[in-house]
Amino acid sequence: MRNIDDRIVHSLNTTVPTVSFSGRVDASQTCRKLYESLMEAHLSRDRAIKTCIAQTSEVVGQLREQRAKDGDNMTTVKLLRKEQTKLKLMRSELNVEEVVNDRSLKVFSERCRTHYTPPTVK
Repeated sequence: MRNIDDRIVHSLNTTVPTVSFSGRVDASQTCRKLYESLMEAHLSRDRAIKTCIAQTSEVVGQLREQRAKDGDNMTTVKLLRKEQTKLKLMRSELNVEEVVNDRSLKVFSERCRTHYTPPTVK
């Protein structure tokens, strides 16, 4: 899902022309399309991670209730720990996602700032 972010530099190098070739390609259109693709990918990944977090949080809540009823059941305790670890990893993935998004947008703005200005977020 991070393909576009992993290859942002390559995409910019192959699609956004240098000054000497700027007359042959519409750089503003190219940058706009790339920006829209980036935003779509970022939103998609954000939604997917948050959906997983919500589902895992629900499972953790159910397992906590089961543990409260039957605290001696080691299977429930082990499963709860496993789900809590999974939840912690997913939450840390949101932080990783933020770093990846910032890096991609920084590279994009450095290369496309003269060709395209993204809309401001309200």
